[in-house]
Amino acid sequence: MPIPLNETHDPSRKSFVESANAPGCDFPIQNLPFGIFRSAAGDPPRLGVAIGDQILDVAAAVASFDGLAAEAARFTSVPYLNHLMSLGPEVWSALRLALSRGLSTGRRDEKLRRHLTPMAQAEMQLPVAVGDFTDFFASIFHAGNAGRMFRPDNPLMPNYKYVPVAYHSRTSSIRVSGTPFKRPRGQRKGPNDAAPSYGASRNLDFELELGVYIGAGNELGEPLPVGRAAEHVFGCCLLNDWSARDIQAWEYQPLGPFLGKNFATTVSPWVVTAEALAPFHVAAFARPAGDPAPLPHLDDAGDRADGGLDITLEAYISTATMRRNGTAPLRVTQTSCALLYWTVAQMIAHHSSNGCNVCIGDLIGSGTVSGPEKSSWGSLLELTARGADPLALPNGEKRGFIEDGDEIIFRGYCEKPGHARIGFGECRAVVLPAG
Repeated sequence: MPIPLNETHDPSRKSFVESANAPGCDFPIQNLPFGIFRSAAGDPPRLGVAIGDQILDVAAAVASFDGLAAEAARFTSVPYLNHLMSLGPEVWSALRLALSRGLSTGRRDEKLRRHLTPMAQAEMQLPVAVGDFTDFFASIFHAGNAGRMFRPDNPLMPNYKYVPVAYHSRTSSIRVSGTPFKRPRGQRKGPNDAAPSYGASRNLDFELELGVYIGAGNELGEPLPVGRAAEHVFGCCLLNDWSARDIQAWEYQPLGPFLGKNFATTVSPWVVTAEALAPFHVAAFARPAGDPAPLPHLDDAGDRADGGLDITLEAYISTATMRRNGTAPLRVTQTSCALLYWTVAQMIAHHSSNGCNVCIGDLIGSGTVSGPEKSSWGSLLELTARGADPLALPNGEKRGFIEDGDEIIFRGYCEKPGHARIGFGECRAVVLPAG
């Protein structure tokens, strides 16, 4: 069931926070994403809302709210968003409405102004205590590109067009944007090696993904119908499912990804709510003629009409040399979540279709988001043909895979005529040498 539009989506609404009204701003008043921040070193983490280049301390602003919004605000002096998520969509929406009204221009008073902290002075935290992390493989373009490298005559496995394929990864290594990590070590075996060796990954890669946070779960043994699955989504983030391709290639058969994936996952600090994304729903990806229809547990007329998300995703690279010389990061790809073969609702419905219980705070990854053109491929595996055709950077450097000191930056946004542009901020991390 689509989320109805309301006054919080009004494109003419402006904020007394002037930076929120600037063209191209990621965080206008129509967005209001949630995150967890510290205002100074040693301060306890607080729930905040991004508005322009400021963060509103929601707990400090509680006296300005009433009704359901006040109930929601009482659960904001906590280190994660999980308590707010547990209150359900009606309360989330009430809090969003109160924030939108309170931050609008034309207020007789601006009580909320004194509870603002400049983003530049804040330290962002992991927004959600993630209980489980499941990463999907929802882009048929990525699946085809990757499969073609290993199985040129049969790139897609027989189940791909029937099953939203996924694997379970680690939550312990999920980190918020800006947190560097060490290059992983593991077993690698090249095609001409007689035996594997152990050492630092030589083929470190990024995967440009959308992350989805579950805000309402299901009982064990009770599958979620695809037509209602999207109602269990609290919001979305940017997600980098870092991948050590050489370790992955050696270990993944027969049980799938393991150490080549679970050493680090980076997420953006702001959670853009499902309600904020409501104007940017589109029809699900149109399956080519001849493709099988989804099985009944994955098919719903409403999801076909409205289950896609038109979110633009971009990946940039900034090498240590580029940063020293003041060279701007290079955009290496731009793609859209509207190109995903499987919708978010289909992923969640299939996840629970055997009776598995998804829980508040679970993180769902879309898998690498790639499009049909090279300029829209979401990993270096694809962009450089497994390193054989390196990217040429503006300063003369080349990259087949990620090198030590490189920083990968993701950005995402939604824009549509008649609606305010909203963004996700950034998801970034620097790769350090192996320990």
